[in-house]
Order: sequence, then C-alpha cells, then structure tokens
Amino acid sequence: MNRILGILLAGLTTLGCKDGGNAEKKIIENTIQFDQELADELKRMAEVDQIAAYIPQGKYKEMTKEQWNSFKDSVFTTHQILLKEIFDKHGFVGFDLAGEEGSQNFWLMVQHSDHNPDFQKEVLKQMKIEVDKGNAKPSNYGFLVDRVNLNTGKAQIYGTQVTYNFDIAQAFPKNLADSVNVNERRRSIGLEPLEEYLNQMTLMNFEMNKQFYLDKGITEPKLYKTK
Repeated sequence: MNRILGILLAGLTTLGCKDGGNAEKKIIENTIQFDQELADELKRMAEVDQIAAYIPQGKYKEMTKEQWNSFKDSVFTTHQILLKEIFDKHGFVGFDLAGEEGSQNFWLMVQHSDHNPDFQKEVLKQMKIEVDKGNAKPSNYGFLVDRVNLNTGKAQIYGTQVTYNFDIAQAFPKNLADSVNVNERRRSIGLEPLEEYLNQMTLMNFEMNKQFYLDKGITEPKLYKTK
C-alpha cells in the first residue's frame, strides 16, 4: 500500500511540475518587452511632427504658405501610415513597450492624425484599455477623447481643444458639453482647472502672435479669473 501511495504522489508531483512550467511559459510569452528601437523611431518621428505642428521656424520660414501647408500635410499623412503599422502590430503603445516618452510620442502623433478620425477612434478604444491598466496617461486619453469627438461632430468633454478670440487675445474652448461640471471631469483624469489651462493657452498664443496683437493695440492678453 505504501509503495502504491508513493508512486501516486510521485506522479502528481511530476504533473504539477509540468503544469507549473507551462504556466511560467505563458507568463513569459505574455510579458511585453521594452522595445528601444521603437522608442527611438517614435522620438525621431515626433521631432518632425513638432516642427510641422508649430509655426514655421528656421529654414521653414522661407516657405510660401502653400509650401508650408503641403509640408505639414505630408508629415501628418506619412506619420499616420507608419503609426497604423505600429498600432496593427502592438496596439496602443504603452509605457511597458516604449517607456513614458515613447507612449507620449505615439499619442501625440495620433492627436495630429485629424485627417483620419476613424484611425483616431480605433486607437482611442485601445488606449482606454491601457489607461485602465495604468499603462498609459489618463490626461492624454482625455485630450484624444476631445479630439475624436470634435472630429466626428460631437461636443468635447474635457475642454482641451481651444480656439482664440483675436480681438481680445483670449483662448476659449471649442464646442464643450456641460461646461458647469467640466472641472470635475478634468480633475478625474489629472488635468488642471479649465480656467488655468485656458490662461496657459492664451499666454502662449499671445507670445506667438505678439506683433499682430501690438499692431491691433492689444498690449496684453485677457485672462480668466482663477481661484
């Protein structure tokens, strides 16, 4: 009897080792490895993206308006094609795959893919999954929600997308849903109060267009009251 019991216990131990090995193998297979090459590629792309997203600087000042617009369109369109390839392979690029900077760069260029809102919507769904896992930045998610909403004819939720009143040098949010409770929503994803954000955007716009405002007799921007 003891001999039989020993054989049974040995068999169970062997099975346990085999199952443990398979479980360990699955964990390893499901672990995402940091991809330095991808992080570097996203950084290079983002540097060009920021040139196109800003006002013309350096040699780009020599371009005509048509040339500049053509350059911008080319950058955003080309990048979106590359981003789609990355997305199809990896899904939304989270912290684990390319670090915080790499994830930020991927998100930033998706933000600028306004010519393809369907792609932005697709990325947004996957980004929510990563945000819920703590693998992507909630505030960035809010920016993309607003971008997608406006690009698909809906009101924005968090007030991240702005335009400007050039007669008084003041930023204000584009079509915004439920403005009364917007700061509560912004706080839930780690964003500052809307008034503070709008003042930041107002000041930046004023500095970028300072000569234009001075020519209009506007010597300082109009800021919102903050608590």
